Amino acid sequence: MTTKSTGDTGLSEASLARMAANMKKVEQLTERLGQVMAHRKTHRQALDGPNHDLFAKAQQAYLTEAMTNPAKLMEHQLGFWTKTMTHFVEAQQALAKGTLSAPEDKTPSDRRFTNPLWQTHPYFNFVKQQYLINAQALEQAVEDVTDMDPREKKRLAYFSRQIIDMMSPTNFLATNPDALERAIETEGESLVKGIENLISDLEANDGELIVRLADEKAFKLGENIATTPGKVVYRNKMLELIQYTPTTEKVHKTPLLVFPPWINKFYILDLKEQNSLVKWVVDQGYTLFMVSWVNPDSTYRDVGMEDYIEDGYLAAMREVKEITGEDRINVVGYCIAGTTLAMVLSLLKQRGDDTVKSATFFTALTDFSDQGEFQPFLTDDFIDGIEGETRDKGILPSVIMARTFSFLRSNDLVYGPAVKHYIMGETPPAFDLLYWNGDGANLPAKMAMQYLRGLCQRNELAEGGYDLLGHTLKLDDVDVPLCAVACETDHIAPWKDSFRGVQKMGSSDRTFIMTQSGHIAGIVNPPSKKKYGHYVNPSLEGDHTRWLEEAKFHEGSWWPRWEKWLKKRSGTRISARTPGDDGRKILCDAPGDYVAKKANS
Repeated sequence: MTTKSTGDTGLSEASLARMAANMKKVEQLTERLGQVMAHRKTHRQALDGPNHDLFAKAQQAYLTEAMTNPAKLMEHQLGFWTKTMTHFVEAQQALAKGTLSAPEDKTPSDRRFTNPLWQTHPYFNFVKQQYLINAQALEQAVEDVTDMDPREKKRLAYFSRQIIDMMSPTNFLATNPDALERAIETEGESLVKGIENLISDLEANDGELIVRLADEKAFKLGENIATTPGKVVYRNKMLELIQYTPTTEKVHKTPLLVFPPWINKFYILDLKEQNSLVKWVVDQGYTLFMVSWVNPDSTYRDVGMEDYIEDGYLAAMREVKEITGEDRINVVGYCIAGTTLAMVLSLLKQRGDDTVKSATFFTALTDFSDQGEFQPFLTDDFIDGIEGETRDKGILPSVIMARTFSFLRSNDLVYGPAVKHYIMGETPPAFDLLYWNGDGANLPAKMAMQYLRGLCQRNELAEGGYDLLGHTLKLDDVDVPLCAVACETDHIAPWKDSFRGVQKMGSSDRTFIMTQSGHIAGIVNPPSKKKYGHYVNPSLEGDHTRWLEEAKFHEGSWWPRWEKWLKKRSGTRISARTPGDDGRKILCDAPGDYVAKKANS
């Protein structure tokens, strides 16, 4: 085989032949891609972005600003023109020197632009600098809008940011030096693999583009993830109840029941031995029960919050008491399951039921008066679109929620992985947390709308009460001893909002812990890693700013601190309970059957 060079390209004839063959494959895959998109399951356009009213209001506000304060807008416009022309002139001057070099670059560091060519190559440097100049100008234009409702302006800023992130030169082959270098190094094979990855992800989600973040073939439930030994001891239409096998001779008398969120799967708390909260709790000597929620399909259309409470929370509590022979139990609610736990505690109080001895809330919102980063998705146009989608399909599909959450961190969870996966042709990493993140669950139509309208939009639980099951459920009914754990950088359930909800609860025994990191990493924070610390302040007086100013920081995981709190409310130690001790039939091994059902299966 000849290795003769073909001149300016520096590539051998053999390399060019292989590249040509791969480009032919790309053409063939493009045809297949078109077929996938032609059979794509559609969804309502309202779920793709704001309606035209938002941009019409922005345009009107901008024109009003131009009329009332033309000098300010002209100053900013001239600034944009000046930066653009100066940048162009500097690039021309660098080329005129006869060397292939870029002009001086004073742009801030950005991890998207780490390839040295972004700094040294005149073409890539020009593209990068002009992109950043354009991005700054767009952000400034949004900031300049003053005659606009603050909520609408916040939405405008969010969607403008999405446009900026989407148009980054790193997202396109022709303007991404990493992708071009990889294509040449692999003789075009990276492009073939990239399109194959794209088609595979589209096919997996019926034409919806949800970027796969982890290698799904690397994990198998019950084998190398969700492996803590246990048995499914109860099952109904809403849940499977797992009782974990004890690892100590003695256990605390009061059992612990965990309600995970049903937006995702429970095994976020049982990823692998090293970071499993489930295993750690069992090893501390507790009889631990875990709820594994059903992954609903369209037949669950009319299942509402009342069903999650009656056939979920109350059923699980009843079974745990029957299995253990105890009258009272400790409970945990994570995220939306914590929100619902607050409603359950109000319901039990009004019914005169003292089943719950103590309650722990992980990253749970109960006061939605400040909608935070989710505000762009909680306006009527978007919620109306979701309502129409659930009416059509009977469920809110997992892909809709996954896409919404991902775009809150679009560079990290959408564009960055998409570039690696589709343009660079890389296989996603074998990362357990990202695997779990992609293993979502659907929501029943009725329940989704009850949650979005009544809790998120109208904030009924914190303001006046939420009507359900013949009761008006209120936060000040929550009077059991409680511990709330929130996360410092949580963008899904901001810690200041969790704090405000806890303040409104009626308990005289309240503990609030704020851990470092976000919604997942802050909770999945085993002591062995010695990674994230936490803040504690026994006083809940004043607002969140005061609480943090007066809080004491502690190195290390919050798990031991919580366990010390839980131990005081868990009774004496007795002989360990093993699943099946009560004589009931064991249904199957943990992690059970419900957890294995995929959202699109």
